[in-house]
Amino acid sequence: MIKCAIVLAAGEGKRMKSTTPKVLHKVCGKEMVNHVIDTMRKAHIDDVNVVVGKSAEKVKAGTESRNVSYSFQDKQLGTGHAIICSKEFLENKKGVVAVFAGDAPLIEASTVERLLELHINEGFKATILTSVVENPTGYGRIVRDKNSNVEKIVEHKDCSEDELKINEINSAIYCFDIESLLKSLDKLNNNNAQGEYYLTDVIGILKDSGDKVGAMAIDFEETLGVNSRVQLAEAESLLRERINKRHMENGVTLIDPSSTYIGADVEIGCDTIIYPNNIIEGNTIINEGCTIYGNSRISNSIIENSVTVQNSVILESKVGEGTTVGPFAYIRPESTIGNHVKIGDFVEIKKSIIGDNTKVSHLTYIGDAEVGTHCNFGCGTVVVNYDGKNKNKTVVGDNAFIGCNSNLVSPVKIESNSYVAAGSTITNEVPEGSLAVARAKQVNIEGWVEKKGFKK
Repeated sequence: MIKCAIVLAAGEGKRMKSTTPKVLHKVCGKEMVNHVIDTMRKAHIDDVNVVVGKSAEKVKAGTESRNVSYSFQDKQLGTGHAIICSKEFLENKKGVVAVFAGDAPLIEASTVERLLELHINEGFKATILTSVVENPTGYGRIVRDKNSNVEKIVEHKDCSEDELKINEINSAIYCFDIESLLKSLDKLNNNNAQGEYYLTDVIGILKDSGDKVGAMAIDFEETLGVNSRVQLAEAESLLRERINKRHMENGVTLIDPSSTYIGADVEIGCDTIIYPNNIIEGNTIINEGCTIYGNSRISNSIIENSVTVQNSVILESKVGEGTTVGPFAYIRPESTIGNHVKIGDFVEIKKSIIGDNTKVSHLTYIGDAEVGTHCNFGCGTVVVNYDGKNKNKTVVGDNAFIGCNSNLVSPVKIESNSYVAAGSTITNEVPEGSLAVARAKQVNIEGWVEKKGFKK
């Protein structure tokens, strides 16, 4: 049986007061619409169509990595109109289509799977996700008959006094039999307070045709939609709590979960300890037994076992097993740090390879370089990789020793087992086993201070 999904992402989101389309605002580091698409994929729905509108190009750019198709809703005439605009996606399909809102990022894959299972096993033509809430103001009500079967959905503005008292609300998440949905779309009209085509009216149309309609009640939190910055912050808080709880249940220690920000796609191994005020985002993988001290940011990086990070930034890089980073280090994109390396305080690494057991202890910049194993960089070393026009490469062999306050002017090669004297500016290759001294000979001018009148 075909299983596909339509994600509604054409809304303007005026209450967000933003030039960014509402569905592209991020929750725990990921766009809301991508949360929904990724959830569909986790629930084994591969064929996903996104309905876009006024900001179509921005939404397409924000979802292009998800391998989805698109339908275009030229006018904002309601959810039913959005599905009408996706008819081409549905035509010639037989099976089930799930309909989701692109601004409801908290739905879980297990819920989607249970919804599909119920829909298929019970032979429903439509199945609605619902929630029971204390204050249903603003939500469509689920109207049931005397036998508790779903009869229809009534939008809040169209509710009678009795219907307003109903506490079971529509989540705007559904499953439909595709053929039944397509037939019902032809019968939709906009005779309502909003003058819109409601997808909810399809439920009544199906019931009038004698078709079975089901409902599955879930926790309201999962169905929470985002229409404002306040609701965005609420969704962020709820998802962050869920993410942090999952990591703790998997053997990760979070010293203060309320001040720990972990992205939705981050993976963390057991026995890793995360201290407060850390931001870990993107597709980062932190392996087992690591310690991440406070005020660090790690993004789209791989951290191997038993790494310690203190007050540092690591972006789009890899850090090897047993390495220490920081405090106050900056590892920039496309860097690979080896095993048992020391990257110390105020060290910046940019697009470089640092070999195993190398020490770069403090106040050093290494850019566009390939550094071997068991090297030592003295305090204040600079790899001078930019000549004002091009970035150039420096290669440092194994067991090299670079003295304090040295400049390695790229392109240059320091062979293995060689030494660079402190204070040297190296512009030519240093042969293996050599000592390079590139500084002016010291000259002492006696009596100079008194002659210049500087004596105090």
